[in-house]
Amino acid sequence: MFKKMVYYQRYHQWRKGDVPFVCENNKRVARPKLLFLVLLSFISFSFILAPLFFTSAPTLSLLYSFGFENEGVVSKSDVYASVCSFVSNGSICCDRSSIRSDICVMKGDVRTDSASSRITLYRSNGYGSQVIGASGENDKIFQHEKIKPYTRKWEKSVMDTIDELDLVTKGENSAIHQKCDVHHDVPAVFFSTGGYTGNLYHEFNDGILPLYITSQHFNKKVVFVILEYHDWWISKYENILPHLTEYPIIDFRGDNRTHCFPEAVVGLKIHDELTIDASLMGRNKTIRDFRDMLDRAYLPRIRGLIQEEEHETQLDMNISALSPSAKTKIETTEEKRDVKKPKVVIIARNDSRAILNEDSLVKMAEGIGFQVEVLRPQRTTELARIYRALNSSDVMIGVHGAAMTHFLFMRPDSAFIQIIPLGTDWAADTYYGLPARKLGLRYIGYKILPQESSLYNEYEKSDPVLTDPDSVNNRGWEFTKKIYLDRQNVKLNLRRFHKRLLRAYYYSMAKKKGHLHHQNQ
Repeated sequence: MFKKMVYYQRYHQWRKGDVPFVCENNKRVARPKLLFLVLLSFISFSFILAPLFFTSAPTLSLLYSFGFENEGVVSKSDVYASVCSFVSNGSICCDRSSIRSDICVMKGDVRTDSASSRITLYRSNGYGSQVIGASGENDKIFQHEKIKPYTRKWEKSVMDTIDELDLVTKGENSAIHQKCDVHHDVPAVFFSTGGYTGNLYHEFNDGILPLYITSQHFNKKVVFVILEYHDWWISKYENILPHLTEYPIIDFRGDNRTHCFPEAVVGLKIHDELTIDASLMGRNKTIRDFRDMLDRAYLPRIRGLIQEEEHETQLDMNISALSPSAKTKIETTEEKRDVKKPKVVIIARNDSRAILNEDSLVKMAEGIGFQVEVLRPQRTTELARIYRALNSSDVMIGVHGAAMTHFLFMRPDSAFIQIIPLGTDWAADTYYGLPARKLGLRYIGYKILPQESSLYNEYEKSDPVLTDPDSVNNRGWEFTKKIYLDRQNVKLNLRRFHKRLLRAYYYSMAKKKGHLHHQNQ
């Protein structure tokens, strides 16, 4: 099954003999057996405490159990994991136990060298019991770690494209050969925006969300240093990044100066449960806190957009005094903005998995009583505009794909209708359906019939592509992608889909009436 294949891809364990973590400051290396015993003890202990979490107040949920305080701040021990909770000055601690990512912590005199892809930690000559003799020994490398700071560690094909960093420790006398060009008095977080960056789902699940979790305990007193830096990525998330750091972001490859930090976190640490798709495990408060942060991030820009539109409307009204047709246009626009009508946003696709009868869908939704807006997100589309459209909507409709990540932009209690093409059942529910429900949305899945797929006209009616998609998915991801993701469009059975849309309409109207009734009381 497709589900089993993806599960194996994401969660297969490290090979026999791999070392889960190295910590120089205590000179011990954990063995797999020991790690297993510790993990087993932790799981047992968790079962003992589980009733406390499930019977206590909501505040004692995910964030608190993982070290979050009331404000949603992540503790250092959670971010670095227990093995690297306490890192002594002049040492490197690497935690490689996570299936998703490695993370290393360097504490002390940390200096960058982008030309050699190296980050050096200079430690005092009296470090530990080590006594440095001849000056030549100061150039000796005492510890050497390699790390690719990206959060899809289990996926070799994409990790092969990620730049690798060398982390080394040397004696302090060696530092005279590497002068600091820029001194920073706050820590740094090094990470990559390579890999699947460019795909909205991966940008959030493998980038923005892990970055949010890793950086929270710094309270914005942290410098982000990016490998495989993209100007467009910085522009795209310009509203979010100031809520994570107060400092300018550094392009590791593009800035050849030596930057010096008192501490460095290399890689993004994220618990397996703390991802968009893993909200199904019930650990969803971090996602909700993250969602609240998005509200704060985009609110100022949305206010600006509203002011711009009001200014344009005023200009149109001035013109209307001279042009009756313009006045009619404004009145028509205001009618469409009738606040009593629930608003549905249709996320349209321009390539594969497009809704072929989109125009008919729009007319049907308007006939039911919806105010309809069709969004066609492009790579250059400002996220604040998408955020505003969805945050003001009552219903979102879209075909399964990365753009469904926009459900994070919707208000709790809104409705989300996901159209599920052939061969995508498990992924649609795992990556968007279950997380949407955990986020407080009213989720409605619409699984298409073979006759609603464009594949119906390409294959014999008895072909497994139509009758048994699981058997096709079991052949490998390349078949899933080639057939069900890249070559499939959807022509909705509008009579059948009408039932889902009507359900969303009644739900939205009931919510509006309930809200208005509550306001009047």
